[in-house]
Amino acid sequence: MTIDDTVPQPLNSRGLMRLMTWLGPSFPVGAYTYSHGVEFAIEDGRVGKRDSVITWVEGVLAFGAGRIDGVLFCQAYHAACAGDLEGLIAIGIDADCRRGTAEMALEATAQGRAFVSTLGQVWDDALLANWAASMRTDGRLPSYPVAVAIAAVGADIDLRSALTAFFHAMVANLVSSAVRLVPLGQTDGIRAIAALENAVELAVKQAMETDPDDIGACAPLIDWTSMKHETQYTRLFRS
Repeated sequence: MTIDDTVPQPLNSRGLMRLMTWLGPSFPVGAYTYSHGVEFAIEDGRVGKRDSVITWVEGVLAFGAGRIDGVLFCQAYHAACAGDLEGLIAIGIDADCRRGTAEMALEATAQGRAFVSTLGQVWDDALLANWAASMRTDGRLPSYPVAVAIAAVGADIDLRSALTAFFHAMVANLVSSAVRLVPLGQTDGIRAIAALENAVELAVKQAMETDPDDIGACAPLIDWTSMKHETQYTRLFRS
């Protein structure tokens, strides 16, 4: 199955500003507090110079959380377009089951909860609010990619633009953690982000073309670094 992203119409200036606001560093989801296992990967010598940072983040996008989150994002986007609250609840529950470690789950749900809370205080999105309330009733927290996808529909932002911005924000955050931890110079950090543009485009294409029944990931080393991070002696990040 190929997912069609023709509704809503291509990105307008208001939609662009919303994405820049929601996925920028000033939006209070606490993204800067998570390294997605990069902190232990650096301590263990697996990530260091710019090239290894690029390779690691490419792996996250192609085989790890990026692969999972992209498909969840697309599913949620289309369910939100249809106003399918029950479908969104099912997708939210599925998202909870797709996290390989406790810290990966924390990343998704803590950011999701903060995103829903902040967006609800600034913009009116009834579907997002109803979904988050239904998740709470079921004793669950909102998953970040699902929440952003629902918000994108509410703001009339097309799927490709929304998902590209979501993945770019993921890349920028992971590179930022490496800039602080390696330490990697600011310019090398920007070089890394620039080098990952093709990986972002490929991840978007892959997510939009993947049948939801084929959702899955295979990044055991990334999961391992996340698990090891839970007991890492000195930590700056929450994951």
